[in-house]
Amino acid sequence: MSKKKKRSDQIIVALDTADLKWAKKLVKLLHKRIRLFKVGKELYTAWGTEAVKAVRWEGGHIFLDLKFHDIPNTVAGAVREATKQNVFMMTVHTMGGSQMLEAARRAVEETVRRKRVKRRPKLMGVTVLTSINEHELKSELWIERPLQKTVLHLAEMADRAGLDGVIASGRELAVIRRHLGKDLLVVTPGIRPAWATKGDQRRIMTPQKALSLGADYLVIGRPITAAKDPLEAAEKVIEEIS
Repeated sequence: MSKKKKRSDQIIVALDTADLKWAKKLVKLLHKRIRLFKVGKELYTAWGTEAVKAVRWEGGHIFLDLKFHDIPNTVAGAVREATKQNVFMMTVHTMGGSQMLEAARRAVEETVRRKRVKRRPKLMGVTVLTSINEHELKSELWIERPLQKTVLHLAEMADRAGLDGVIASGRELAVIRRHLGKDLLVVTPGIRPAWATKGDQRRIMTPQKALSLGADYLVIGRPITAAKDPLEAAEKVIEEIS
């Protein structure tokens, strides 16, 4: 992360809604202070590419968080189409395995070369969802390796596959930086300012703490989007990390 980058540019506001009108209103309200907005499964399922176009029209840059997870050929096709939409960043799920991750990376490179898209999107690998805790990892998913080691293993796999970075909670930031250095981008969800409610996230962290441990981008949803005054809430977060 460049030291010249503004702290506000490290915030990604999650548009976790099916209401496109509301999402557009939020982007229009916030885009002069925050440039990145997450379009996830709820908004994209409801509106498809129209959601991406609408957010861009209102001045936002797109973090397309659809967590593609399927056989390599299917994921490659989805990634190609997402790349054509000129998004800033997109996600695939590392649990799909190294062949799937490599297919996704090749799809990005080929599409950029052939279609001459405006930008090469950053391809990010989701590790373990922030709603999953140690107990669920073992009892429900039958993964015996400790959660932190599981996240590191998946991050290493993403790095070897040539992805730009990973999605990981704040609790795994230190170990990722220690083993994989500073070049691998890390987007950290589950960010909750000290004044915000926890919600359904398990592995949460404050914005300042996550940045101090090496996060490049912070995904923040309800503390901003559900606030009575979203712009005021965004300003509070920016002030907290500046």
